[in-house]
Amino acid sequence: MPNHLDFERIEKRATVKKRIGKVFSYAMLTFWAVMVLFPFYWMLLTSVKSYSAYNGEWIPQLFTVSPTLENYLEAFTAVPLLRYFLNTLVYTLITTALMLAVTVLAAFAFARMQFPGKNLVFTLFLAMMMIPNELVVITNFVTVTEMDLRNSFPGLILPTVTSVFYIYLLKENFSQVPAELYYAAKVDGTSDFKYLWKVMIPICQPTIVTVTILKVIECWNNYVWPRLITDDENFFLVSNGIQSIRENGFGRDNIPAMMAAVVAVSVPLIVLFLIFRKKIMTGVARGGTKG
Repeated sequence: MPNHLDFERIEKRATVKKRIGKVFSYAMLTFWAVMVLFPFYWMLLTSVKSYSAYNGEWIPQLFTVSPTLENYLEAFTAVPLLRYFLNTLVYTLITTALMLAVTVLAAFAFARMQFPGKNLVFTLFLAMMMIPNELVVITNFVTVTEMDLRNSFPGLILPTVTSVFYIYLLKENFSQVPAELYYAAKVDGTSDFKYLWKVMIPICQPTIVTVTILKVIECWNNYVWPRLITDDENFFLVSNGIQSIRENGFGRDNIPAMMAAVVAVSVPLIVLFLIFRKKIMTGVARGGTKG
């Protein structure tokens, strides 16, 4: 029979193994955090180095003793970057609002309403997720061109106001709300729209917030479609602006100013994610779990 000392040795070994495992886990997490965050640090560091200091470094330095904000001023004056910001803001707000209206109504219809062929239509919707976006770009381009919507906000916005994935995510979240609430509301004479507005949307708010933020990020980072459909600088987005800085030679010669422009474009999304990160995680978890 094991005595008291044997139990103490076993307990000590288990404690040592647990501590070693914890140290190893934290070491790996720290390593990967450094690997992921270092490019952002390097981008920010380069953006506050002067042009002469950056070009005078034979060996890249991990810090600077004389940071400057001149690169940010130069980035905003070399190209109309502020106009690109305003264009992107308008494009993002309108696209996200239209997407929410379409997505919420479609998800509610698939989750609660009964109509012939509902399961077939939803299956076809899911099948569309298997089609790469690149395959429909040419079709959308031809359609928008024939409608004479190139170099316009409607041409930028209309092809991006729907998302099968967001409809699926919201539909799964709506389906978690007990159907008895819907039937009780119908007995009381509540309309479908009022039930959606008063019951479903407040209950599923975390997922809706998540979809909203993900769409904002998607719009802000959108590059291929705006690049294809616009060649007028009056309708350029920030993604076009960064490419324009690189192509006109300014970004190739003045790397610190180019990095300043990239930081200026990235900061709004980083701040948005940091503010709503908990809601994003909660919404994705609720949308992806049924039952």
